[in-house]
Amino acid sequence: MRVGVIGGGQLARMMIPAAIELGVDLRVLAEAEGMSAAIAADRVGDYTDTATVLAFAREVDVITFDHEHVPQDVLRALVDAGVAVHPGPDALRIAQDKLVMRERLSELGLPVPDWARVENAAELDDFIADHGGVAVVKTPRGGYDGKGVRVVRSAAEVAEWFVTLVEDGSAGALLVEELVDFRRELAQLVARRPSGEVVAWPLVETVQVGGVCSEVIAPAPRSAGRLADVAADVAITIAEGLGVTGVLAVELFETSDERILVNELAMRPHNSGHWSMDGSTTGQFEQHLRAVLDLPLGATGSRDDWSVMVNVLGGPVEGSLADRYAAALAGHPTVKVHNYGKAPRPGRKIGHVTATGDDLDAVVYEARATAAFFQD
Repeated sequence: MRVGVIGGGQLARMMIPAAIELGVDLRVLAEAEGMSAAIAADRVGDYTDTATVLAFAREVDVITFDHEHVPQDVLRALVDAGVAVHPGPDALRIAQDKLVMRERLSELGLPVPDWARVENAAELDDFIADHGGVAVVKTPRGGYDGKGVRVVRSAAEVAEWFVTLVEDGSAGALLVEELVDFRRELAQLVARRPSGEVVAWPLVETVQVGGVCSEVIAPAPRSAGRLADVAADVAITIAEGLGVTGVLAVELFETSDERILVNELAMRPHNSGHWSMDGSTTGQFEQHLRAVLDLPLGATGSRDDWSVMVNVLGGPVEGSLADRYAAALAGHPTVKVHNYGKAPRPGRKIGHVTATGDDLDAVVYEARATAAFFQD
């Protein structure tokens, strides 16, 4: 079983242990030398170049992804060449363009914030005026971890975005949404294999800092019963309705009036699912490999009452994560540390830690205290 991963980031890196356990030959097409998944990167090349990607794909049985940025013409060329691609071009097109995503989710009757496609400042100002004088504007492509997202009170605050979008071929259209009055942010992960089997992990609560995921609590507190059922139903409907194969992450808002709204989608393993590596019967990286190879999916229940994942953002001012191991591991021997092999940089995700146990307050403390050893 040979799986090719396009993209050499930390998601590809974290597929490696799962691939070893399953006996899968994992190969990575990295964007540059020295990336997180360098240990499995037998090729370095441009994922936007069709010839490069086709040459890589000929050496594997299935292609999957560390990110969703491979151009559609390259994806279509893979399919036309008879390569198994999971998730496929049609599904990835929806993940690649937030306007297409909103349109498709609305067609499926799923709960989303009030939104509009705006092509000029006047349309944006009209939407803002109709929504209490404030709105959220997003670039349709390329945004992640808070990038390409602004809360605005006037179209003048994103004037340069209209210009940029015309230049990159997006016809000058931006996505504008209501500013949701949410109580908290949640995430629902599911996995789907090509033959149709779908499984869901417990609903989790995510904590964002500066638009970047900082912590994940699994399961989400106060989520038993209806809320968990609705979230799972929404995510499964999306996976089946969009034909997603592999892991799908659905980021959600829980509103002050007890509704849930779909915020974002990711068609790959996701930060909100990292807890599952240590806290679930089947971690998301193993499950993703099972799914793209169309193997039976694993159980998704929690190993402990609680799992808390805390990202290491930025890292130490001097040295590496490994320089802090002695103190961190001695002080918190039950916590699992995951190092992405990245150089520290302000705001950069360079690793995460996960604690598990039966007392939520204690688990939160253990995870936060361990992560603190790696951040100045």
